[in-house]
Amino acid sequence: MTRSVIEEPQSLIMVEVQKPNLTDEEIRYAVKKLQREPNEVEWAMLEAQWSEHCSYKSSKPLLKQLPSKGPRVIVGPGFDAGVIDIGDGWVVTLHIESHNHPSAIDPYGGAATGVGGVVRDILSLGTRPIALLDPLRFGSIESPHTRWLFDNVVRGIADYGNCIGVPTVGGEVEFDPSFERNCLVDVVCVGLGRKDKLVLGEARNPGDLVYLVGGNTGRDGIRGAGFASKALTDKSDTERSAVQVPDPFTKKLIIEAILEAVDANIIQGMKDLGGGGLTCGLSEIAAKAGTGIEIDLNRIQTREPNMLPAEIMISESQERMILLIREEDERKLVNILEKWELGFAKIGHVTEGGLLIIRQGNEVVAKAPAKFVAEAPLAPRSAMRPRYLDVLAKVPEPPLPEDLDQTLIELISSPDIASKEWIYRQYDHEVGIRTIIRPGQADSALLRLPNKSSLALTTDGNSKHCYVDPYWGTVGVVSESFCNLVAGGAEPVALVDHLQFGDPGNPEVYWTFKEAIRAISNYLKALSVPCIGGKVSFYNEDSTSRRAIKPSPVIAALGLVDPKTPRIAQALRKEGNDLVVIGNTSDEMGGSEYYEHIHKLTGGRVPRVNLKKERTLLRSLLRSLRSGRVESIHDISKGGLAIALTEMSVQGRKGVTVNLDKVPNKTSRIDNSLFSESRSRFIIETKPRDITRIVNSFKRLGIPAAKVGSVTDNGIEFLSKGRSIIAIPISEVSRAWSETIPRAMEATL
Repeated sequence: MTRSVIEEPQSLIMVEVQKPNLTDEEIRYAVKKLQREPNEVEWAMLEAQWSEHCSYKSSKPLLKQLPSKGPRVIVGPGFDAGVIDIGDGWVVTLHIESHNHPSAIDPYGGAATGVGGVVRDILSLGTRPIALLDPLRFGSIESPHTRWLFDNVVRGIADYGNCIGVPTVGGEVEFDPSFERNCLVDVVCVGLGRKDKLVLGEARNPGDLVYLVGGNTGRDGIRGAGFASKALTDKSDTERSAVQVPDPFTKKLIIEAILEAVDANIIQGMKDLGGGGLTCGLSEIAAKAGTGIEIDLNRIQTREPNMLPAEIMISESQERMILLIREEDERKLVNILEKWELGFAKIGHVTEGGLLIIRQGNEVVAKAPAKFVAEAPLAPRSAMRPRYLDVLAKVPEPPLPEDLDQTLIELISSPDIASKEWIYRQYDHEVGIRTIIRPGQADSALLRLPNKSSLALTTDGNSKHCYVDPYWGTVGVVSESFCNLVAGGAEPVALVDHLQFGDPGNPEVYWTFKEAIRAISNYLKALSVPCIGGKVSFYNEDSTSRRAIKPSPVIAALGLVDPKTPRIAQALRKEGNDLVVIGNTSDEMGGSEYYEHIHKLTGGRVPRVNLKKERTLLRSLLRSLRSGRVESIHDISKGGLAIALTEMSVQGRKGVTVNLDKVPNKTSRIDNSLFSESRSRFIIETKPRDITRIVNSFKRLGIPAAKVGSVTDNGIEFLSKGRSIIAIPISEVSRAWSETIPRAMEATL
């Protein structure tokens, strides 16, 4: 293959130009920058790379607000995954992805390929994927359509993760009518590797060879990035060609082959081929280094005949990676790939000058600066505070329930709160022998690390809170993720975010997006923790109903656990132990499960977080956990104090007696004391001999804390004013908590 780059624009193969799915401004910008009309291949490439899904053209300026630097950060935003130094020469990689639109029309394949994509992101840094987590959003579980989506999404995640041998160790699920047409399927992946073996997605060395490795290129996934960058319509179901086809068995071979090549120090650069396919992979890996790349499409192995150049360049066929190697290492790479029986092709080389040149044999079919292709012009957006927020802020308080026993049963039965065992029992969450804390046992998952410390992982979101108050709802999401890590004995060290909203061209939608970023930024700056990457997903709405999803920022956070910290779960351990509540309970019922599920009421004041005191609270709690005086712990979140204690009771098969009058409290009603979702609160079980020391350690720092009751061998009982207001056998709440989702899903059979 010749290495000359001498063709002038007029020598390009020209075909009939179809108007691309770009704005008029973008079309004019492209013509001006190239000083000519792009041909059909080039338009297809620009349409894919300049889609919202690939370019972040509506969000880039705002995302710069997020703090991304820190003493442990090696690689931050802008690469396929963030990288954190965990000491002793080891690094952890973290990324979050989604496959929302594909999963809405093909839930099994869409979810499976979502897993495959985020696994490649982790692999592209030269690290081994070691764990998955799955934050999910669906419509009402009463809807047959929702149950169909739910069942197939979970199976897709389970089958793919189980086949490649990566455990799914955590996640969370919300059900809300706003997700009826637009389910959200997020997947988080964590990787582990050596610091000196990291590989970046940069084509730094002109002359390096470009290898395409993995599955063959087909017509599946064509225009997938564009499909993800527009609202669903009543015709979206016909766009199944935009959904990629998963192949987990090939992925397992790719993982092992690439890690062997990484270990042999022969990979100079590497890039996952996901959204935008070859267009995205080649343009971005070259643009980051200021170099160019020249390839020959005739060398690419296709699985369908007569594929057009544009189709090859924007295909999103799965299980493909771009590898850059030195010419002298070519034989070593080929030997490794042949050993693992992987398909591969040498398709081109890195060049100087910054041009992306696409040939078909001797003819140039596309030619443009890599940086021009990779970096779409920004899309200016306007923002306006939604009018509905004023209405929601003024909703009247609901009446006090006549039967609080029944209220607790109904609340523990809420699909958002009920046991998620139906989901995680389908996952292999222990493959790889790193899992210490399994799904359902604690507020965060816990994995063994090779340097004797442990890694805590959690994902959190709360679309109900974020709908009522986008700023404080999002602050609360980040706070809950950090509280979950600390409850697992971990110091939070980094997070990634996934920001999922409707059409950014709607000023009200864009305003909520801006508020979510402001919230994450303010919280992270207050606690000095970096955001090392993330994802933005817009256009989560459908044109038929003109209904957008509720604002849905999701946080995936990780923390490190000192080897000397005891393993503490949330199940109650021993009768006679004392119960301590840490943090104030307030009349903050907006977006609560109690308002939404029991009273069908949307609105009210959303819980707020004192950012100045948050760091003090979390550090104090970590010291208590490391002291060995805590028997069990649970953060107080969805459903409030009553639900948190009930979950601890059910899991430990122990009873509780709690005096609500002793709870650190600023509430005006007994139901608010039980079900408020005020943030930054915990329940701790401790031995009677340690109670005074535990409580005083918080009070000295100005953090409310009090003994509120004890662990018993009876049922669940709450007292107030000297009388019992709730008294329920454990067996009754256990049945209600465990049966909700399995019973609902039986209706799909």
